[in-house]
Amino acid sequence: MGLLTTTIGAYPKPEYVKLPDWFGNLDTAEPTRGWAAAKEAMGEEAETILKRGTHEAVTDQVNAGIDIPTDGEIARENYIHYHCRHLEGMDFENLSEKTLRTGNYSSFLPTVRGPVKPRDLFLVDDWKRAQSATDKPVKITMPGPLTVADTVVDEYYGNQKDFGKAIAEALNQEVLSLANAGCKYIQIDEPLFARYPERALEFGIENLDRAFQNCPEGVIRTAHMCCGYPDKIDVVDYPKAPRESYLQIADAMEASSVMALSLEDAHRYNDLSLLEHFKTTTIIFGVVAIAKSNLEAVEEIRKRLLDALEHIDAERLIAGPDCGLGILGRELAIQKMCNLSEAAHSIET
Repeated sequence: MGLLTTTIGAYPKPEYVKLPDWFGNLDTAEPTRGWAAAKEAMGEEAETILKRGTHEAVTDQVNAGIDIPTDGEIARENYIHYHCRHLEGMDFENLSEKTLRTGNYSSFLPTVRGPVKPRDLFLVDDWKRAQSATDKPVKITMPGPLTVADTVVDEYYGNQKDFGKAIAEALNQEVLSLANAGCKYIQIDEPLFARYPERALEFGIENLDRAFQNCPEGVIRTAHMCCGYPDKIDVVDYPKAPRESYLQIADAMEASSVMALSLEDAHRYNDLSLLEHFKTTTIIFGVVAIAKSNLEAVEEIRKRLLDALEHIDAERLIAGPDCGLGILGRELAIQKMCNLSEAAHSIET
């Protein structure tokens, strides 16, 4: 069997899914403004189209050897604002400008104008749509409190800790709903932990734990924490999160309620002694790059996994890409997943 494999989130949208997303478009305002109208334009066929696209994404992953696929986030314009549309207090009609990601770019974003709470619970439907395509357990993802707080404009709470607490409480309702429906793998994405490790330590991890509160046994509480990527493939000068961020918060993540933690390694190699900080946490180790057209060879991936196994037990190492595959295009995504799976499954455990 070898090491398990998983993906992280997004998958390239088929052409017939006429929904905008932010891949190839760093101005997030355009897909944010256009998503609702594009969804409405799909008319009565919307669910049929989304089911077809989701099944294609799941089937591609499974056929490539992925043991724990995602739904591909086919319905989403991005992994953050799609969720925010289902929250009261979020204004998508009157966007506000904000500088994002430690000054990397500016965009017009949804604005928080009142208390945030769920308008409806929707992720169970997304999970069921995907799970009906396979016998493999499908993982569902959602954006974390700190990452949401950095990707909208807050004109109500006044600080990210209190705002994040409200987001966490809303996320928790989705987590429990998914768990009760039978979803075994639930992932909360917190790439902003790597951008702002001090905030993660001060209140971010506490709010992440709050989002997973009362999650029943048998559900793998997962977090994803990458270091940032450009909006187009093979861009080399995009400022990433600080290299030392992972090490700064490793011990706190090990002490948290998170059971599996996704870390990038393909875009920028880590000092593998980092893995020794995790005594009980499973690590989803990024061994293929998601913003580079270079196809990693099977032996290259296998060697990096074997190197990692010098620092962590095999039963707590899962192979994956660094982040979502949406930027790659379908053909390259499939090739990378196939090589990833062949390498991981070849390692005796």
